[in-house]
Amino acid sequence: MFPHHREREQPIFSARAHVFQIDPTTKRNWIPASKHAVTVSFFYDANRNVYRIISVGGTKAIINCTVTPSMTFTKTSQKFGQWADSRANTVYGLGFATEQQLHQFLDKFKEVKDAARLAREKSQDKELANTALTIAAPQDLADELQSPPVMCVNGPEDKLFRSQSADITLSSEKERIKKMLSEGSICEMNLEAELFTLQDSNSKLVAALHEANANVEQWKKQLVAYQEETERLRDQVSELETHGGHGPSDLLKDELTQSLEELEALLKAKDEEIHILQSKKADYHEMEHDRNEAMHRLREMEMRNSDLERRIQNTEQNLGNSLEDRDRMDTEIQRAIEILDIKIFDLNDLRQSLVKLIDK
Repeated sequence: MFPHHREREQPIFSARAHVFQIDPTTKRNWIPASKHAVTVSFFYDANRNVYRIISVGGTKAIINCTVTPSMTFTKTSQKFGQWADSRANTVYGLGFATEQQLHQFLDKFKEVKDAARLAREKSQDKELANTALTIAAPQDLADELQSPPVMCVNGPEDKLFRSQSADITLSSEKERIKKMLSEGSICEMNLEAELFTLQDSNSKLVAALHEANANVEQWKKQLVAYQEETERLRDQVSELETHGGHGPSDLLKDELTQSLEELEALLKAKDEEIHILQSKKADYHEMEHDRNEAMHRLREMEMRNSDLERRIQNTEQNLGNSLEDRDRMDTEIQRAIEILDIKIFDLNDLRQSLVKLIDK
C-alpha cells in the first residue's frame, strides 16, 4: 500500500515552522499544535491532480489540508501567516524562524493555489471510495461485500433476517475499510515526512562531513608549518648557544689577558731599567730622556688599556644582548610549543568528533 501511494503522491516543497490552530471556542486565540518546529510539506497527487499540505508530529497528522482555489494565505506579521480550511472548519497558523522562509512558503502557496484552480475538483466521498478501491480493498473482499445475502428455504422471516444480517456485515466491513484507510493514510504521511526529513538531514550531515574533512586538511597544513617553524627556531637557538659559548667574547678576553701580561712584563722591565740607570747615574740627561720616553710609552700603554677596557665593556654589552635575544627566542619557542600542544589537542577532539559522527 505504501510504495504504491508514494509513487503517486510526492513532496514538492518543505519548510520548518511552528504550527498553530485557532481556538474553536473563542475563534480568537491560537492553540499550539506542536511543541516545537515541525516539517510542513506540499504534496502533489499526479493521478488525481490534487495538492495537499501535510505536517506530521510523531504519529499524529497535525495538518492534512487539501488546497483549493478559494484558500488564501495571509501574512499577519513579519514571521507569521495563516489560512482557513473550510473542510476542517479551522484556521491554521505557521510561525517561521525568518521572514525569508515565510515569503518562500507564501510564494509556494500562491503557486499551488493557481495550479489547484486548473485542477478538477472531486468530492471527499468519491476520493475516499476511489482510494479504498485502489489501495485497501482486495478483489475477493469486494466480491464478497457485493455478493447478495444468502438465501434460505426456511421461509420469508428467515430470509429477511439473513438479509438484514448481511446488510449489517456489509456496513461493518465498510467502516473497517474506512478505518484502515484513515490509519494507513496517517502512517503513510508519517513515513513520507520522515523520509523527506531524513533526506534533508543526510544532506546536512554530508555537507558537515565535507567541511570537517576540509578543516582537518587545513589543521594538518598548519601543524606542518608550526613544526617547520619550531625546527627553525631550535636551529637558531643552537646557533646562538654555540656563539655564546665560543664566540668573540672569549677571544677578546684571551687577547686582553695576553695584552695585560705583556704590559706587566714591559712595566717590570722598565722598572728594572730605571733601577739600573739610577744605580749607574752615568749620564743624568740621557737617563732623563730615557725616563721620559718610558713615561710616554707608559701613557700609550695606559691608553691602550683604556681602549681594551672599552672593548671589554662593548663585548659584555653585546653578550648581554645576545643572552636577551636567546631568552626571547626561548620564550617564543615555548609559546610556539604551547600553541602546537593546543592545536594537537583540538585536532584530537576533532578526530574523536569525526569518529563519533561516522559511527552514527
